[in-house]
Amino acid sequence: MRTGIFLGYAGGFKEAAEQVVALEQVGIDIALVAEAYSYDAISQLGYLAAKTSTIELGTGVVPIYTRTPSLLAMTAAGVDYVSEGRFRLGIGTSGPQVVEGFHGVPFDAPLGRTREVVEICRQVWRREKVSYDGKYYQLPLPAGRGTGLGKPLKLINHPVRERIPITIAALGPQNVALTAEIAEGWQPVFYYPEKADEVWGEALRAGAAKRDPALGPLDVMVSASLAIGDDVEDRLAWAKPQLALYIGGMGARGKNFYHNLATRYGYGEVADRIQDLYLAGKKAEAIAAVPDDLVRHVSLVGPKGFVKERLAAYAEAGVTTILVHPLTDDATEAVAFAEDLVALTD
Repeated sequence: MRTGIFLGYAGGFKEAAEQVVALEQVGIDIALVAEAYSYDAISQLGYLAAKTSTIELGTGVVPIYTRTPSLLAMTAAGVDYVSEGRFRLGIGTSGPQVVEGFHGVPFDAPLGRTREVVEICRQVWRREKVSYDGKYYQLPLPAGRGTGLGKPLKLINHPVRERIPITIAALGPQNVALTAEIAEGWQPVFYYPEKADEVWGEALRAGAAKRDPALGPLDVMVSASLAIGDDVEDRLAWAKPQLALYIGGMGARGKNFYHNLATRYGYGEVADRIQDLYLAGKKAEAIAAVPDDLVRHVSLVGPKGFVKERLAAYAEAGVTTILVHPLTDDATEAVAFAEDLVALTD
């Protein structure tokens, strides 16, 4: 199992970059930079590319709505160039709150747009003259929608690779099936290994049945909060604010993907209570309502023996890359947690 680190999207990026340098030295395989309504992920990855030499770098994730498909492809090729072939493009749909609220772009047709974005990116990386007649994207733009003066163009530069790995963040059955069909990697969130097949197994198998063998096996890249030690039980509470935010506040009632996931895990009543509190502005109470049991199932928090058992459960569920958020404010402790994780996955 490969190991990776998730960098937060709020504050202290230069300090986080120094931490990535140290994590590279202890054997962490990949570092991902998230993008929400924060600094963009790409400029930070360029900085990381200059500071590191072997660790794989990726977006975790960028929304497909906020850049044209060709710009996504150009950007990925650029980061792959400055990192000497170490980049992985992580994409996702995000949600209406960010896409419509912050960017002012309609959140529509997530499945169809995702497929077309992937196909166009791969055309650009192969340095083909980009000609695409999709339902959502047409290149060049036809005369009926523009001047009619556009012509097919190909990328001027020669990319380091003609196929940069694409990871898709997906939760819903249709999106997961699409991911298993067309992407090199899949990035779910709040992954409960013992429930994974029940929630996603059918969709993954349906997508895999249509998968091009040339893509290779699907890299299942799962995130988890991390604290390893004999006295880290208190760190469970550190993971609760994010769970409460996503389950309770990331979307309106009835349109929250994370609330739906918690419900499918068997925490429907808890998820409803967290959402009620969060939407009522009672954030502290919503955080307190997140049960320790849920945190334990989706995290790696505890003594080495316990974490090793949880890693075995992840591996049994098909996870190939574990992406961690160290639950600490101390950079030295974060590196120590990561070093222990690397040793446990060897």
